[in-house]
Amino acid sequence: MAYYRGPDPKREQFRRYLEKAGVVDSLTSVLVALFESQERPNNALEYVKQHLGADGMNPEDTEALQQEMIDLKQTCARLMEENKDLKTRLQRYEPEPEDGATAE
Repeated sequence: MAYYRGPDPKREQFRRYLEKAGVVDSLTSVLVALFESQERPNNALEYVKQHLGADGMNPEDTEALQQEMIDLKQTCARLMEENKDLKTRLQRYEPEPEDGATAE
């Protein structure tokens, strides 16, 4: 025998939270796109993950970004060393004032 339960306040609060965060709209749009696609993917879950961005980046993109990060770190280290060298060379020609005041 089934009976009617009133709306659970916790469920309603959670539903409003998901709507406010845009989760419901995102899921709806992905599911509509899946429904309207001419060819159904073999793995619907992977389709949803991919279109929601859960898969992250392609391995090729990740590898390219990691290489770019390595290159940028090397460039940064080289520039820091160059900056240090230039400051040292500048100190030979323009010593800082001893009282901390700047020359005008």
